[in-house]
Amino acid sequence: MLPCYVMLDLETTGGNAVHDRITEIAAVRVEDGIETARWSTLVNPGTRIPPFIESLTGISDAMVADAPTFAEAVQPLLAMLDGAVLVAHNVRFDHGFLQNEMARLDWPLKVKTLCTVRLSRKLYPQFKGHGLDAIMQRHGLHTLARHRAMGDVDVVLQWLKLAQQELGLDTVQQAAKLLLQGSACLPPKLETDVTDIPDVPGVYMFYGEGPLPLYIGKSVSMRSRVMSHFQSATKVAREMRILTEIRRVEWRETAGELGALLLEARLVKEQQPVYNRQLRRERALCAWQLDESPSSNPMLKLVQLDDMEPGAWGRIFGTYRSKRQATDALRLLADTYQLCPRLLGLESGKGICFAAQTGRCKGACAGHESLSLHRVRVQMALAAHQLRAWPYPGKVAIREYHQSSGKTDIHVFDHWCHIATVNDATELDDLSQARKPLAFDLDVYRLLTKRFAMMETSGADLFHLPASMETSNQDCVQ
Repeated sequence: MLPCYVMLDLETTGGNAVHDRITEIAAVRVEDGIETARWSTLVNPGTRIPPFIESLTGISDAMVADAPTFAEAVQPLLAMLDGAVLVAHNVRFDHGFLQNEMARLDWPLKVKTLCTVRLSRKLYPQFKGHGLDAIMQRHGLHTLARHRAMGDVDVVLQWLKLAQQELGLDTVQQAAKLLLQGSACLPPKLETDVTDIPDVPGVYMFYGEGPLPLYIGKSVSMRSRVMSHFQSATKVAREMRILTEIRRVEWRETAGELGALLLEARLVKEQQPVYNRQLRRERALCAWQLDESPSSNPMLKLVQLDDMEPGAWGRIFGTYRSKRQATDALRLLADTYQLCPRLLGLESGKGICFAAQTGRCKGACAGHESLSLHRVRVQMALAAHQLRAWPYPGKVAIREYHQSSGKTDIHVFDHWCHIATVNDATELDDLSQARKPLAFDLDVYRLLTKRFAMMETSGADLFHLPASMETSNQDCVQ
């Protein structure tokens, strides 16, 4: 298959290459089609073997008690791998465990790898299953030591020999050579050719067997970012879980980073990928509003952003996803600035509040501080949490252009809300006829506040749109 390779298999205490450990190693070295060395050993993992793993592999704590540690077994392993390609069934699993064990020894592992799961997919595309059990059943292969390292190595070697007989040595060699380049970085079940992913801004989506994405991400260089997911899987447990499930990658190009951020935020909320923790939940947001009357009690009331006119958003403080979150934040401000929790509405009753009795309130509730001074201090405490007023008289648009792809995106905003993204003057004209209600999105608000601050110094391509959006459209898409 290859001039020199080592067929390797590991047994481990679990499936997490970061936290679990190796319990058995088996390796067979093949040079010019001839087996030249065979080596295997149990390994003391330094931790208990879970009952499920013991029942699956037959390897118990007692069996590995006197076995060498990985540090003691590493020299014969490296001797086997010297100058050879590491070949394994789902090589990412075995390579990931070896990388982490070597990292614990502060010893980098530099070896080319080839995955026989991917090789099976390439040689036998007419079949769906390419796990070891599926291959054994399909090709009539047998072993008395399934889920033991050397038993599994021998099964894969049997399969390679059979594939060469059925398809020809040249076919197997050619497929192996095509997969060899970068194969360690690719999930074994991935059907998408990663070279098809453009290295431009956009949003990428990882899919498993179901119709909904596992994960949605964004990048200014999609292919590079996707490959970084694959490369980091051996060190990041979540990435490993994603890549054991991934079957295909889809993507959508954008003209720039802002478009990718906006698209990612929208798609995550719409499709709720299981591995996206941020951006997922779209809840009604609430905020604190200061009563206009200086003598009001309580001074603040909790309002829903959806119930307010966009023009009033600049007169509220904080944006919270729940009443509890808003109350906890206000309570913290009261403690920090010695504000009266009773006047703020955090405490019911009349007279002196409990905080004043313990010295944590300056006593506006007891007449020790004027209500006007207390109100000023409340405003100062809230100032850092005030939702910024929309800084423009009307709608604005931000134009992004990507030189290599030639793609143009025009993002239209009003009162911190993303109205739409269009690509040319005609679409911008059509947008002027549409009337859709504004919906505040905290993620978009945060994106825009940062973007506007950058534009003040960068002179980026932002332009104002007239109320009808019927003029100057050609200028914005040149």
